[in-house]
Amino acid sequence: MNLVDYLRISLIDRCNFRCQYCMPEGTEINYILQQNLLTLDELLTLLQEVFIPVGFTRFRLTGGEPLLRLGVVELVKQINAFPETKDVAMTTNGFLLAEMAEDLYNAGLRRINISLDSLDADIFDQIIGNRGRSRWQQVWAGIQAAYQVGFNPLKLNVVVIPGVNDHEVLDLAKLTIERQWHVRFIEFMPIGNNDLFVDRGWISSEQLRQQIREKWGLEASQVKGNGPADVFQIPGAKGTLGFISQMSECFCDRCNRMRFSADGWLRPCLLNETGQIDLKTPLRQGATFEELREKVSNLLGIKPDINFKQRDSGTTGNYARTMSQIGG
Repeated sequence: MNLVDYLRISLIDRCNFRCQYCMPEGTEINYILQQNLLTLDELLTLLQEVFIPVGFTRFRLTGGEPLLRLGVVELVKQINAFPETKDVAMTTNGFLLAEMAEDLYNAGLRRINISLDSLDADIFDQIIGNRGRSRWQQVWAGIQAAYQVGFNPLKLNVVVIPGVNDHEVLDLAKLTIERQWHVRFIEFMPIGNNDLFVDRGWISSEQLRQQIREKWGLEASQVKGNGPADVFQIPGAKGTLGFISQMSECFCDRCNRMRFSADGWLRPCLLNETGQIDLKTPLRQGATFEELREKVSNLLGIKPDINFKQRDSGTTGNYARTMSQIGG
């Protein structure tokens, strides 16, 4: 069994964007009430007393949009202060990053993923559901600020949607040639967006790689991340290209992560809703840390069975939570 030591932590289910693939237009989102969110103190307690003792040492802060969560900079600092912590990273849409990048870096954050699904402001605004003043420039400013502060690796996440942004694959890949940026192409998944997925479908990572191969060539990279991306480089490029192929290629056998929602549910697999456990309720009801560790350990033990249930088909059916509520 692969070592599971990586916890993706959703800090909040709210977001200042409404991306097509994450919170489709027309979808009713029942946001978590404030009193049902884990407090940051509760989260830190669970990390220190439950997750770290059972073997988690790498943490990624997600959302919704994590920079909307009050106290996020101090949280980064506190997680970094745990002696067992090996890595703290964040995934953000970048809209608030320009003003927060330096504080986050000073708090100990070193790795950051920024969603950038298009280099065209109009397409970008279409994807994020924006109908007012374009938000592309502010996100680009956030990317530049993170780069200047010193984030390395700085990764750009691209969800490739047929007929929307798939024609930009080469332009996005080109960003890695002169900059030490790492672009990650992610296959489109039907989680909370079934209508759009049925309408658009998805493009396999191998098809994207073939486009890049024909333009510049492509070679395996020595750079490896903490997650499931297959990493390549354009020959001579400063950065890398990663491909996350959850639809076309099963990587369950090397999955090293679980997901923890903003309201305290631990989920062993993104593509399978089986086996989730609630840690917030027993914590608030006075369960011992030993009891909570046992719950998590038991779920770790059955994770391989949960992972592999959908490996042949990728996924089936509808999901009770959208990607924003799961934490990506």
